[in-house]
Amino acid sequence: MKLLLLGIFVVVLLGCGLYSMSRARTVQEFFLGDRGVGPWLSAFAYGTTYFSAVIFIGYAGKVGWGFGLSSLWIVLGNTLLGSLLAWLVLARRTRLMTTRLGAMTMPEFLGVRYRDNNLKIFSALVIFIFLVPYSASVYMGLSYLFNQIFGIPYLYVAVFMCVLTGLYLVLGGYRAVALTDFIQGLVMIGGVAVLLYYVLHAPQVGGLKGFLPALKAHNPALTSPFGPEGGRLALLSLVLLTSLGPWGMPQMVQKFYAIRDEAAIRRAMIVASLFALIITFGAYFSGSLTHLFFDRLPVDPVSGKPTPDLLMPILLKNLLPELAATLILLLVLSASMSTLASLVLVSASSISIDLTVALGLKLSPRGGINLLRLLCALFIALSLVIALLKPAIILSLMAMSWGAVAGFFLAPYLYGLFWRGATPAGAWAAGLTGLTVAVVGSLYFKLNPAVIPQVGCAAMLVPLLVLPLVSLVTPALNKEHVEKVFGALAPADKAFLLTGKEVEST
Repeated sequence: MKLLLLGIFVVVLLGCGLYSMSRARTVQEFFLGDRGVGPWLSAFAYGTTYFSAVIFIGYAGKVGWGFGLSSLWIVLGNTLLGSLLAWLVLARRTRLMTTRLGAMTMPEFLGVRYRDNNLKIFSALVIFIFLVPYSASVYMGLSYLFNQIFGIPYLYVAVFMCVLTGLYLVLGGYRAVALTDFIQGLVMIGGVAVLLYYVLHAPQVGGLKGFLPALKAHNPALTSPFGPEGGRLALLSLVLLTSLGPWGMPQMVQKFYAIRDEAAIRRAMIVASLFALIITFGAYFSGSLTHLFFDRLPVDPVSGKPTPDLLMPILLKNLLPELAATLILLLVLSASMSTLASLVLVSASSISIDLTVALGLKLSPRGGINLLRLLCALFIALSLVIALLKPAIILSLMAMSWGAVAGFFLAPYLYGLFWRGATPAGAWAAGLTGLTVAVVGSLYFKLNPAVIPQVGCAAMLVPLLVLPLVSLVTPALNKEHVEKVFGALAPADKAFLLTGKEVEST
């Protein structure tokens, strides 16, 4: 039965790649689905990129063990701030402005918005330096579940995931990713439903009526609305980091570039928010009950040290029957591959689209899409090699990457969308400030996991103050360019936003 389910899963994903191949003939069609992706596919692509396997294997157990039911604040933050408000505030303006400026990527948008080619090049390098190693960490996050719990060698799982993701991504591009994300999202929802069913029906929990008294009897602090004393700042930092961070992550923002029209945006906003609510609630609620199943943290057999990373894998192994465990295995694979595909596509674009154009290299439409396909394959292979080597520096880059990327892009992107007065100097100052705070702060605290969320929050929030302060005292962009970026909507712009179709000029 396990092999049958896995076989069906593989055939469906490869079918999506083959189906999308004929519709990926240009760089825009390959990278953005020709800006014609519908609401359901866009919403699921956003959600499955947002929530990788890390939320089920690492964060759910670690955060739930430390904060109990107060970890559900992360659910609220990810749903309202990370999904609902992100779509409400950013999607429409991003879709319109990037279309008007002809920008397909975050670096390209910043380069055109601030009229600074060097900012475009540097932004592309930031994506490559921090997101490619982050892609490698997606493989590494699976090692506990597959190697130690399910008895499947880590090497086999990593190679399988690499080959399968590479095939459907290289064949069909973003449209294939969106189709497979939809299927993988359905698998994730089904997996969460199965997980919650078996967790709630465990004798240690006692169902919906029993979990709260059981947890309170174990430790009343675990049922406190704001968590145990002394950890509230860390909890708030986790909420902000995981909820505001997506506003500045290129792989998340790409979904706004590609959506079809304004009507699709409204529907996608609702679907993406509901998806976030289901996935995060299932993960963090289950994680918050781990004290009912464990008296102490399990010990890592390799390091010999207690670790919260084994909480959820051991819980799944002991609690679920074989068929349900197979569905959870597919859930984790789906979450990993969807995130990996988005990371690789955005990383490949930083070279094939941003750097080649910035360096003045001319490519034909066929040459551009072939280069993008080649780089996607190379980046997946590179992330696999790095993951198999498991160097310590990758863990370090992974720990700081979320804050570094979001810290660099959030302020220039957000002010670039909404404030005419944002200047190139302000964008540089904000981006470099966020990057410096994330990297230097993480290294200064020796990548202490208890401090990393606070460092990441500072990396995002401080640049939001730096950019307007620097912009007010530095030369502004000329009015003609600002009008091009922010000017009143022309009839063609209005029609394009509402229908997704070009209007011929007369």
